[in-house]
Amino acid sequence: MTSTAAGTLGFDQSRLARIEPYLQQRYLDSGLLPHCQLLIARNGEIAHFSHQGSAREGGTAIDERSLFRIASMTKPITSIAFMMLVEQGKVALDTPVHRILPELRDLAVFAGGAYGNFETRPTAQPMRMIDLLRHTSGLTYGFQERTPVDAAYRELRLDRWHGGPTLDDFVAHLGKLPLEFSPGDEWNYSVSTDVLGAVIERVSGQTLDTFFREQIFAPLGMDDTFFTVPADKLHRLTDCYSMTPKGERVMYDRGAESGWAKQPTLLSGGGGLVSSSLDYHRFCTMCLNGGELDGVRIVSRKTIDLMTRNHLPNDSDLAAMSQSLFSETTNAGTGFGLGFAITKDVAKTLLPGSEGEYYWGGMFSTAFFIDPVERLHMVFMTQVSPSSAFTVRRELKTLIYSALT
Repeated sequence: MTSTAAGTLGFDQSRLARIEPYLQQRYLDSGLLPHCQLLIARNGEIAHFSHQGSAREGGTAIDERSLFRIASMTKPITSIAFMMLVEQGKVALDTPVHRILPELRDLAVFAGGAYGNFETRPTAQPMRMIDLLRHTSGLTYGFQERTPVDAAYRELRLDRWHGGPTLDDFVAHLGKLPLEFSPGDEWNYSVSTDVLGAVIERVSGQTLDTFFREQIFAPLGMDDTFFTVPADKLHRLTDCYSMTPKGERVMYDRGAESGWAKQPTLLSGGGGLVSSSLDYHRFCTMCLNGGELDGVRIVSRKTIDLMTRNHLPNDSDLAAMSQSLFSETTNAGTGFGLGFAITKDVAKTLLPGSEGEYYWGGMFSTAFFIDPVERLHMVFMTQVSPSSAFTVRRELKTLIYSALT
């Protein structure tokens, strides 16, 4: 539904109204997506908030109370949490990671071999906290399936949140595996933000879920964001699907019997949260406001400014630095800040936008972006993986910017 305030917020209401039928015809009627929810805001005020499709198979339609697995949209929240500790003087961006996590003191770089018989060489420099935030740590993800290192991640089942390693065990395993490159030399989408979660626990003395709840979610009024869906809210969790190689949609996690209803063994700062569009809207508004919302300050204006600059070495971009297989952004014109992708060059993205826009997405095709120039942000929710199966995020950007007056 397009808000009656859309016109006063600088939108052409008739153009915003084109988005719902577009999503219906291209993605829902075709069976590609089971449902989708789109929130568009300017200056923190909602201009458009639409809900389409069923929350569960044969069930009722999604609505503003629906809950979604936001996967890697957890990463910006974890990054903000870390920067709160930086502001308190408890840690710094150039702090070597092993000073907080001594399990990672003796990291080395892959030079050959396979799991159980790796050959390594020394790192050129130690992994620093900034490497975790910008994914230049040398760590990887098991799903990359490119190297013997990520094969070792799969062998150890490091992606298991339930019944697998604790966060401390996870870090200990990583300390015994080689890095894919020396920290700072390349960019690779990785478990870096999960390691950052372990740093937050060690520095703060709180578990990650407690820190998030007490320091971020409660102050911001994000009452529907958590690692474990409470029993009295489980009926609001939507079904989640995956696409087969043949392009068929199959159930991945059924809302009524969800794995997210159980307390995870490993609290994943890289991808473990469930949230709602309205909660993530509050998080985005806080960022857009320079770290403050409704009189509550989470971080300072200058911290947000620092986080949303390009921090890749030599002001490089992902096209030059990344060898990664990932789908939460495109390479062209894109840098990386402290927890967010950053638009460096609008022309190279081949999409409308603004320099300094920052964004990310999740494996279940959720996405957000924040444009501080236009004072605009978007939250998009659905539940289908992999996110690379669809171009909906690019299409939404074009549709939204085309509606600005």
